Amino acid sequence: MEAMFEHLQRARLATTPTPLEQGPVIAGGARLWVKRDDLTGLGGGGNKARKLDFLCGDALAVGARALVTVGAAQSNHCRMTAAAGARLGMEVHLVLSGDEPDVATGNQLLSVLFGAQLHFTGAAQSHWGELEIARELLTGELSGAGLAPYSIPIGGSTAVGALGYAAAFIEMLDQFDASGIEPSTVVFTSSSGGTHAGLLAGRAAAVAAGRTVPAIVAIGVAKGVNIGLPNIADLANQTLDLMALTDVRIDPVDVEVDTRWIGDDYAVPTTAGDNAVCWAAANGGWLCDRTYSGKGLSGALGLAEEGRFADEDIVFIHTGGWPALFSADGVPA
Repeated sequence: MEAMFEHLQRARLATTPTPLEQGPVIAGGARLWVKRDDLTGLGGGGNKARKLDFLCGDALAVGARALVTVGAAQSNHCRMTAAAGARLGMEVHLVLSGDEPDVATGNQLLSVLFGAQLHFTGAAQSHWGELEIARELLTGELSGAGLAPYSIPIGGSTAVGALGYAAAFIEMLDQFDASGIEPSTVVFTSSSGGTHAGLLAGRAAAVAAGRTVPAIVAIGVAKGVNIGLPNIADLANQTLDLMALTDVRIDPVDVEVDTRWIGDDYAVPTTAGDNAVCWAAANGGWLCDRTYSGKGLSGALGLAEEGRFADEDIVFIHTGGWPALFSADGVPA
């Protein structure tokens, strides 16, 4: 099924396939497996490497000489875009929430090491609209200066970026076959929706090819995705179009976002999330962050407690985020 991606431009930035590790038995007798997308290699790893494979491939194809993107102060996507620029010899500009700190820590420190230019907006972490406007303004300024920037929305969540997780879904199916398992469900963290759309596109392509597929459950950690923004089915269908599968469509009933684990807001830690961060470290040596992977894992463990996965194999996609543990508020109290 890899052939469905051969006509698409890729920068080959991610180290794949990533491992599928067997974890402990959790509540209800569920057998946990962890897809280690924190080990994608690029700039410390994480799910964004898969998106950047296609986004940067597209950028190079159109002759871009710089990358521009946007995110919260400790954005994993921004850190990995900075690393992509370092690999490809491209200038990188990052539009970030908040004010410039006295000392760069966590993802910001790594972004600086990778050579990116950081632009602080003073915006709140959850004010994505304000951040996107700042990205568009900066992109216009750089274009006017003749830099030929390739501008990437928050999280890299475009149809081009989502291709990375369409390919990842097929990769997982092959690993399930090799491991002799048929997981009932794949659980992962969703904030800007691109990973979710890609997984659904890959799942639909696999169904069309006659393969057995698990259900997909997103744990929503941002208010937008929790109220249906972006429209995940539409984004997944746009991704299928890029894969030249225009006769394959997403059934909206397959779009499941569990909204109960966000807490007060995006990037605001929760008790359940912090407990999951500690649980992951103690039970698997996995490093999760408090904004994304920790909250996502708390949802997976919580659903198991509710009996959702009784005596079943389930897969949690570890999307990375460990550098944020080394920011000022990155360690659970």
